[in-house]
Amino acid sequence: MSEEREKRKQKIKKKRTHMSVQESRERIRNFNEVALGYTAEEVLEEASRCLKCKKPRCVKGCPVNVQIPEFIEKILENDINGAKDIILCTNSLPAITGRVCPQENQCQEFCIHPNAISIGNLERYVADNGQIGERQTKSDLGTKVAVIGSGPSGLTCAAELATLGHNVTVYEALHEYGGVLTYGIPEFRMPKSIVNEEIESVMALGVKFEKDVLVGRTITVNELLEKHQCNAVYVASGAGTPNFLGIPGENFNGVFSANEFLTRVNLLKGYQFPDFDTPVTIGEKVAVIGAGNVAMDCARTSLRLGAREVDIIYRRSEGEIPARLEEIIHAKDEGVVIGELTSPLEIIGDNKGNVVGLKCMKMDLGEKDASGRRRPIPIPETEFIFPVDTVIIAIGQRPNQLIAQTTEGLEITKWGTFVHNEETGATTRERIFCGGDVATGAATVILAMEAGRKAAKAIHEMILEKDLQG
Repeated sequence: MSEEREKRKQKIKKKRTHMSVQESRERIRNFNEVALGYTAEEVLEEASRCLKCKKPRCVKGCPVNVQIPEFIEKILENDINGAKDIILCTNSLPAITGRVCPQENQCQEFCIHPNAISIGNLERYVADNGQIGERQTKSDLGTKVAVIGSGPSGLTCAAELATLGHNVTVYEALHEYGGVLTYGIPEFRMPKSIVNEEIESVMALGVKFEKDVLVGRTITVNELLEKHQCNAVYVASGAGTPNFLGIPGENFNGVFSANEFLTRVNLLKGYQFPDFDTPVTIGEKVAVIGAGNVAMDCARTSLRLGAREVDIIYRRSEGEIPARLEEIIHAKDEGVVIGELTSPLEIIGDNKGNVVGLKCMKMDLGEKDASGRRRPIPIPETEFIFPVDTVIIAIGQRPNQLIAQTTEGLEITKWGTFVHNEETGATTRERIFCGGDVATGAATVILAMEAGRKAAKAIHEMILEKDLQG
């Protein structure tokens, strides 16, 4: 017993193995991935810190219930393929979640080690280096399910349904698959080669994909159910409509929504100009309004496109910033300035309609609001003009209303999201399910995947029940 106790003490004393990253002055000149991944030695060193809890709380903190201790044990056995097989049992996109999942607020938050195990970094290594074994799928049930949207929720639902024996077709409105993984997350955080590999793994399950299909225009949900005789439809079309501030000057040249900016750079390959003839004009001084992960992506992308100065404009203090700590640290290392306790009032333009400044007001923090954060309160007579030539508005987005408008019986909330059952994804229309940002509003990749898993289970059970009823 004393020997086991001593081993545990030694594990507790071990420091976390940090992942190597590109040096900040170098990486702002390229779009290569910032985090470089563990080496074979480093992954073993980090995995060896796991305390092998009898009742692992980390699993409960994972929205898709990855069996974390089991895959870490496989790493320690040098069985990376076996570790990947374990992860794939509940997570269809581990190379993606290993990079962008907020583990520090989920699985790692529940880790009892004083210096939580870097579960996300371990998962990334396994996903990148493990080979996929033959994934078992059940016999063809002769059923058809349409999935609208090829983002993380759609991909997860499609993969789950395919393994259960359903014939699944994914419909994507854009000319490339991946949804927000492709158009929204920059190359330096999520290489598109990784996204493509994950999509290919879903295709290998027998899932069919069709691009350039705008459901609601090219084809309707009713046609999928009736003409194409789908047993169910899963709507995972995301939240692609940007929110704006409603302040004067938002129509000046040099003002972008985060959606437009990141789509131009990522999906249309603006970052590869002149190899791709889709340049993105960026000024020398950029203001990004908002402080979530998307805002950080916009700020860091602006630097890589040649901006000399980039400022985050945020009405609360740095302690309330909703972005991941890792993204904040990387942004600051690269030279992004956090302009806290500042609220924009007006975008200033010249006589040619170009942005030249941002009128702002200083803020103070009052009592906590419904979000649990202290409410920002304007400080009178603190207005000032901040000289900028580009403004990017990154304050969230909401679902496009096309599907709701062309599908009778679908109820929506005042925020434009679908009214749905949180446990099953069932909407107010029979045989139509939803998940991801179209159901919850803009959220994380892993929560969208969780919704896809839940909906797949509910769709499968509904189809089997109807089959039994004849």
